[in-house]
Amino acid sequence: MKILIADDESIIRMGLKAMLQELGYQVIAAANGREALQMARRHQPDLAILDIKMPYTDGLQAAKVLSQSQPMPILILTAFSESDLIEKASDLAIHGYLIKPIKPAELNAAITVARKRFQESQELAARSTELQEKLAARKLIERARGKLMQNGLSEDQAYRAIQLFARDNQQTMAQAAKAILGDS
Repeated sequence: MKILIADDESIIRMGLKAMLQELGYQVIAAANGREALQMARRHQPDLAILDIKMPYTDGLQAAKVLSQSQPMPILILTAFSESDLIEKASDLAIHGYLIKPIKPAELNAAITVARKRFQESQELAARSTELQEKLAARKLIERARGKLMQNGLSEDQAYRAIQLFARDNQQTMAQAAKAILGDS
């Protein structure tokens, strides 16, 4: 697994990199948020660990951009446990908040949990999209059925007509409904 780390303190960055490599991860290191975003585009990491306070682009800004452009599990790493920073971080699509200094076992556990939570959120988003598409298709079919019923067909006859149209034209029911509605 390829992990992107970003911390403006070189000693922390090198220590974190060594710790992650000992845990068996491939590591890409950046000195600030802007560099982290560039490296993310270039190297396509599987997970990001971002320091919250960095020059140019801070960890929260970088996390926001990454979650929109390249969704991945994101952990925020910081020496600060200020409640306003925690609140800002919790409003983002991040999967963990770690306070320095971090131990290898804590880091590995956080990575495992972050990956699992990210996978679950991706599955929920896909399911939500699927349900929205099914609902949109159902609405189309209902509108097409209503149009056919205005032309004198019963509810069952209208539904059957849409089915036959879809089968005869090798289309989904939604595509058939759209074609029927386009005839108006």
